[in-house]
Amino acid sequence: MRIAVTGSIATDHLMAFPGRFVDQLLPDQLEHVSLSFLVDTLEVRRGGVAANIAYGLGGLRLDPLLAGAVGPDFAEYEVWLKEHGVDTGSVHVSTEHQTARFMCMTDQDTNQIASFYAGAMAESGRIDLRALHARTPLDLVLVSPNDPGAMIRHTEQARELGIDFAADPSQQLARLNAEEVRALVTGARWLFTNEYESALLRERAGWSPADVLDRVGTWITTLGAQGVRIDRKGEETLTVPAVPDVPVQDPTGVGDAFRSGFLAAVSWGLPLRSAAQLGCAMSALALAAVGSQAYEVHPERLLDTVRTVYGAQAAGLLEEKLGQLT
Repeated sequence: MRIAVTGSIATDHLMAFPGRFVDQLLPDQLEHVSLSFLVDTLEVRRGGVAANIAYGLGGLRLDPLLAGAVGPDFAEYEVWLKEHGVDTGSVHVSTEHQTARFMCMTDQDTNQIASFYAGAMAESGRIDLRALHARTPLDLVLVSPNDPGAMIRHTEQARELGIDFAADPSQQLARLNAEEVRALVTGARWLFTNEYESALLRERAGWSPADVLDRVGTWITTLGAQGVRIDRKGEETLTVPAVPDVPVQDPTGVGDAFRSGFLAAVSWGLPLRSAAQLGCAMSALALAAVGSQAYEVHPERLLDTVRTVYGAQAAGLLEEKLGQLT
């Protein structure tokens, strides 16, 4: 399966605060918040949702096509992605803006406060999926957080071209109105949210859970330490637990790693349960590393994790495909 991953490409500035954010907030002063946090560490890493997902897919040998906008400072990052199996031939390079910046602070409870500077990402709408599809036929387009106009355009183009698409609005839900949310979700083969985003999506769109399932093929909701929930219209809910006892280093990019594993498994024709299990195993790799692309995909390690957590039968379903990656 040829997957185009559209969305953000960024440099991450990751900071660790040794306390708890909630301890710094005064309930009667929330209308006048003015806080500064002294952090212990700063890590500058490669990131961006689309680039993170493409990195994971590349590690699983899916040869993903990355479609996003960057600045002239992208050269070193591009080499890294190419070395890790990502096709960067469709990345738009701005002559006016630098690559986007993600600035994130994580407290001891793994709560996060973040800001995002779009930079070159504002030019993502210039990318034409029709040209990409003509160059290399696409089987699936993943529309992940990006410039809102670009997200709408790429969703509409996927529909026009008759290409299956996956909707992953996540962080951009706060910027989207009801009409935009409905446009991004309706007709999606796959819809990805976390638990908070699932509620925010329904609030923004004015939909019930049943309304959402009337409009998408499969709704995948990640639940953090509780794993993942998969819903389909007329089917029983499928739940898969997370990998337990993972040493938490940095939660940034964990959901992106899950999406990589999930989409790789479904592209191999494996069942949804297997896809969720591989996604959770990939998430564990990312959670145990600092930075969204600091982990390495080792097929044997992934199989060992699946076998230990989900059993020999689960590992057996994945063994043939993962075995081909060694």
